[in-house]
Amino acid sequence: MSKIVFIGAGAMAEAIINGLTKEEKFLPAQIHVTNKSDIDQLEHLKRTYNIQIVCEEKKAIKEADIIVLAMKPKDSIDAFEEISSYLNEKATIISVIAGVSIQTIASHLGTRPIARVMPNTSAAVGLSASAVSWNALVSESLKQEIINILQAIGSVKVVDEEDLHVVTALAGSGPAYLYYFAEQFEAAAVQHGLSSEDARQLFIQTMEGAAQMLKKGDVEPSELRRKVTSPGGTTEAGVEQLIQHKVNEAIFACINAAQNKSRVLGKQYE
Repeated sequence: MSKIVFIGAGAMAEAIINGLTKEEKFLPAQIHVTNKSDIDQLEHLKRTYNIQIVCEEKKAIKEADIIVLAMKPKDSIDAFEEISSYLNEKATIISVIAGVSIQTIASHLGTRPIARVMPNTSAAVGLSASAVSWNALVSESLKQEIINILQAIGSVKVVDEEDLHVVTALAGSGPAYLYYFAEQFEAAAVQHGLSSEDARQLFIQTMEGAAQMLKKGDVEPSELRRKVTSPGGTTEAGVEQLIQHKVNEAIFACINAAQNKSRVLGKQYE
């Protein structure tokens, strides 16, 4: 029976634990968790999901088949040093730490199968857009097991590790951009007389519907936009303002800045 141990007990760890237990991919008895100092959070996870807290002797870490690194990047090196002596040689590492490379993890935790994952906060509702990359020691069966774990929180794409920077900019940070758009569309609608509640619900449904149309995948986004944009109509008037205000340039700058920041942060831990 596989044993999975989470090092770090924050929002992302909880989202994955929630998905694993909800989808019954692991039994609660197979899941262990520890963190740096937040005992209240550990007790919350134990009560909520009936999982186990790692004991002081670190027995669960010694016996773990899979270790999920879910601490903050700034705490990662200290955490590596704390757990390195307890890891068994067969343990697989799955890291959800932003910016910390597979090479850096291996330099602290040894030569072993290591996967890096970039999920996003929509994991909390089982709708993360996650990307994963791995080193050469991850076997085909392990790849499938890791994908199976990640599918408990949403969709998964396999990418080269170098591409995780742009994945971070697009999908990792993406929810924040959409929330920003929601803020601004809501504020504009309220300015023209709609209630905040009505504006928000209309925008949510509009996003959800558009997402489903895109998800069908049989029509390009540009064509979907063209079909909505009647010549001389209201949509055309709105799109013209987006073009005049160079929203496309702002989006390119947004992704470029975020992926550059990801590279800079990653170098801090090399």
